[in-house]
Amino acid sequence: MKKARLIYNPVSGKEIMRNNLADILDAIEKAGYETSAFATTPEPDCAKNEARRAALAGFDLVVAAGGDGTINEVVNGIAPLEKRPKMAIIPAGTTNDYARALKIPRSNVKAAAEVIQKQQTVKMDIGKARDNYFINIAAGGYLTELTYDVPSELKSIFGYLAYLAKGAEMLPRIKPIKMRLKYENGEYEGDASMFFLGLTNSIGGFETIAPDAMLDDGQFSLIVVKTANLFEIVRLITLVLNGGKHVNDPKVLYVKTNYLEASTLDENKRMMINLDGEYGGDAPMRFENLHQHIEFYANTDEISDDAIQGIGLEEKEAGEELVKEYQKLEEQEEQE
Repeated sequence: MKKARLIYNPVSGKEIMRNNLADILDAIEKAGYETSAFATTPEPDCAKNEARRAALAGFDLVVAAGGDGTINEVVNGIAPLEKRPKMAIIPAGTTNDYARALKIPRSNVKAAAEVIQKQQTVKMDIGKARDNYFINIAAGGYLTELTYDVPSELKSIFGYLAYLAKGAEMLPRIKPIKMRLKYENGEYEGDASMFFLGLTNSIGGFETIAPDAMLDDGQFSLIVVKTANLFEIVRLITLVLNGGKHVNDPKVLYVKTNYLEASTLDENKRMMINLDGEYGGDAPMRFENLHQHIEFYANTDEISDDAIQGIGLEEKEAGEELVKEYQKLEEQEEQE
């Protein structure tokens, strides 16, 4: 019988994994896997090290259960290996971008585990930056650096912008960085408040940021925000909310590429790089798309009620709040 190793975060999602462990193990075994479980600890790289150990021990499947951070760690454990097991995910965090992209149920861990029984998989592209791997986004620029100062539940880019618009004391901190970005069919040199590379169409809970992103085409979606002006940034967000129309705006560069070389034009300026929501080192940095690198179980033939594509209620409300704040600031500027 094939073997599966469940690597789960016992405190993720208010201990939802710990409370449903027996049902999850049963669902995986019904998919044809002899299954064992490993609970992660706060020790650094715990999930990463266990995933690597399981892969080297010959496990056929590694199941990552938790938030996007746990999934990222497991990917980093198996991605460098020549022989990589299949992966499955059971979302139990907050944003769950990867589960949204794979159409995995995000509010029922047992149903998420049962997706494995359908035997449907996708060979997913994975990003590589130096010795680190990422599954959803890589980003750089002053806008992304500000996110390190906020609570983890507000770390999604657009959720944080809604928070940022309410914190007037932070607004002067948005500054452009002079960047050099070399990509597959071109190069950008100039000011930008942010660049990011997307691997899926779900970023921070939104599926209109990279509206035509594919999971397995070997291409990143590169987006460069060329402005650091608050009003222009929030205007771009209104375009995101309005069906992804930001991709055609002159303040945005939106292209497809299989690699990116990012650096600053000012040697005295630091540009921190964000990989899947966490600090991943400083530029200069090269990013490579590893085409169809890991095979994931996915819900490819149906979309359940809690995984319908589109903007979720919380994200929609955050975006609407941001637009209101923008309008207030615009009115104040006109009065002055």
